[in-house]
Amino acid sequence: MNDLTQVPVAWSLAQVEALFALPFNDLLFQAQTVHRAHFDANAVQLSTLLSIKTGGCSEDCGYCSQSARHDTGLEREKLLDVAEVVQAAQAAKDAGATRFCMGAAWRGPKDKDLGAVVDMVREVKALGLETCVTLGMLKPGQAEQLKEAGLDYYNHNLDTASEFYGQVITTHTHADRLDTLAQVRDAGIHVCCGGIVGLGESRRVRAGLILELANLNPQPESVPINMLVKVPGTPLAAETDLDPLEFVRTIAVARITMPASHVRLSAGRRELGEAVQALCFLAGANSIFYGDKLLTTGNPDVEADEILFAKLGLRGEGAQGRRCAGH
Repeated sequence: MNDLTQVPVAWSLAQVEALFALPFNDLLFQAQTVHRAHFDANAVQLSTLLSIKTGGCSEDCGYCSQSARHDTGLEREKLLDVAEVVQAAQAAKDAGATRFCMGAAWRGPKDKDLGAVVDMVREVKALGLETCVTLGMLKPGQAEQLKEAGLDYYNHNLDTASEFYGQVITTHTHADRLDTLAQVRDAGIHVCCGGIVGLGESRRVRAGLILELANLNPQPESVPINMLVKVPGTPLAAETDLDPLEFVRTIAVARITMPASHVRLSAGRRELGEAVQALCFLAGANSIFYGDKLLTTGNPDVEADEILFAKLGLRGEGAQGRRCAGH
C-alpha cells in the first residue's frame, strides 16, 4: 500500500492504476483510513441542485438530455425568475441542505443572463446557504462578477480523461474546461470539479480522470462522481452498465488521491441502491445531492435519504464539519 502520510505532490498514472487494482478490502480500508484522517467519518455534506435554465444547449455532450442536438423530449425553458430560485433555495435549506447549486444549460452565460444569475447568487447567499453555479464555459471577467456576488463554488466537471474526451464531446475541448477552471481559481472561487463514469471508458481512462483531478493545483474542494444515467435519445443511451463495485472503487481512489476534498455521490445514486451507496460512504464519499431531482434526472427523495442515513448512523453536516488531519 501507499504510505498514507506521504501524499505525492503529483500522482502518476501507474500509482492511480495500482490503487484501482488493489484487493477490494485493502482499497476500502486505505480509503476509510484516509477519510478518517481528514473528516468526521459519519458526517455527509448535503447539497441541493436546481436547474435554473433547462434544455436547448448548443453542445453535443453524449450523455446529456439537455443538448439541442439530441431528441430526448425535453422542452426548452427560459431562465427562472429570481423569486422562484429563492423559494426553492429556502425549501432546500428547510430540508437540511447547506449548499444550493444552480445549473443552466448553456455553452456559457451571455452577459445579459449573467446579471440575473448574479442576483440569484446574492439572494441565495443571503439565506445563509453556500452557493454554487454551473453555467458552462466562462468569459474573462465573468468569474469576478460571480465572486463579487458571493459565489462560493463553481462547478465545471472534466467529465472524463483527456484521452477519451473527444469520444464523448466534440463541440468544445478538454483544454476549454481547464481554461474555465483557471478563471474560477484566479477569481478566488472554490472549485467543484469531477466526472462521469460508465461512459464506455476503460479502467485506464477512469484512472486517467482521477489522475487529472488529483493533479489539479490546488485540488478541487468538491469532487462530484457521477454514474451515467442513460437518457433515451442520447448517444450513450444504450451503453453497457458499469459494474457497481467498479463505481465504489472509483470513489475510493478519489478519496485516497484527494484526501481533503469532499467527494460527492452525484447522478446515478438512485440506481445504485442502498447497499452500494453504503459501500461508497465506506469508501470515503461524504457529500450527496439531496432532493428528488437533479437537473433533469431522478434522485432519491429526502425521506429515502433520511431512512438510509438512519440505517447507517450518518448525519447531514455542512462544510464546517471538516476535521483537521491527524484528529
